[in-house]
Amino acid sequence: MKDLAIIIGSRIRSYRTSKGLSQEKLAELSGCHPTYIGQVERGEKNATIESIAKIASALSVSLSVLFENLGDSGTSANNIPFQCYEFLLTKSKKEQQQLFKILMETDKYKSE
Repeated sequence: MKDLAIIIGSRIRSYRTSKGLSQEKLAELSGCHPTYIGQVERGEKNATIESIAKIASALSVSLSVLFENLGDSGTSANNIPFQCYEFLLTKSKKEQQQLFKILMETDKYKSE
């Protein structure tokens, strides 16, 4: 269960930083204490679904996206597809499309 808290906390931190928000600003927007935001981001707190919902709402991220693929891939440091997925989650649709195009172009030259 601790791993889930760490993954969710990491996702929250990624969304927060990608939006240029400080922990204090996210706390203000979500109605949570700044210390609590830090504890959630580090996976130190087993936050309630209500708190996670408030934080997700403040980040303009749906709960379904925040909890997407939690049990599918594990969190191994060697799990490159999972790391890529986690990275892409924090990007806008436009950025995701651009990154996908880059990957596809790179893939064209792998056998040359």
